[in-house]
Amino acid sequence: MLLETSLHSLFAVMVAVALPATAAPQPITKSSTSELSLTAKLRLADSATERYNLLPKDEDFVFKFSEKEPVASTQNFPALVGVGASFSVGDLPGCSMSFLHLHPRATELLTVTKGRVLTEMVPEAVVDSKGNQRVIRAELKPGMVTVFPAGSFHTQVNPDCDTASFVAAFNNEEFSVGLVAQQAFALSDDVIAGNLGQSIAGEDIEKVRKAIPKSAAIEVEKCLAKCGKKKN
Repeated sequence: MLLETSLHSLFAVMVAVALPATAAPQPITKSSTSELSLTAKLRLADSATERYNLLPKDEDFVFKFSEKEPVASTQNFPALVGVGASFSVGDLPGCSMSFLHLHPRATELLTVTKGRVLTEMVPEAVVDSKGNQRVIRAELKPGMVTVFPAGSFHTQVNPDCDTASFVAAFNNEEFSVGLVAQQAFALSDDVIAGNLGQSIAGEDIEKVRKAIPKSAAIEVEKCLAKCGKKKN
């Protein structure tokens, strides 16, 4: 998703506002909130009217996307506080795919605006008529949308030579991202071996850990060959 720049921005969304605990609750005063961020003040507002008063300028309700800011969330667009949504735009280069990932706090609606994107999504423990884990696959072109329910594993693949573009909406102000392979192989060797039926263990597990791509865009070798591109 917008690859490395976009992915780092997605991680930046995973920031929570918390007030320090005290022995006894203290009243919130003007002085005690003066050092809070605008986002924190909006969260503490008693009403929508108070939130509007904290955003007095018309431009407070407009967000401009860029390579450095591909995701609009409460962290960089305070007007989203209380809305229950966030939004992103991005490009997927030709012959690449995003990491298999999930959004633990939000359902994602993904639509393609240019090119073609293949998606695969694994919902919760749902089996098909043959008793196999259900995998939902879709081919998206401009004017089409698919849904990734909160917590579902999913990935996007650009099988063509040219860059594809997309937009994504989330029904949470802080949707966050979980990277499946990296997080699964962060567990201890015994846990990984047990969950893989003892088919891999010891040095082989470490080899897999080191082989997990570091780039946010995984290149698709068959597509690279078709398009006459070299692997980076």
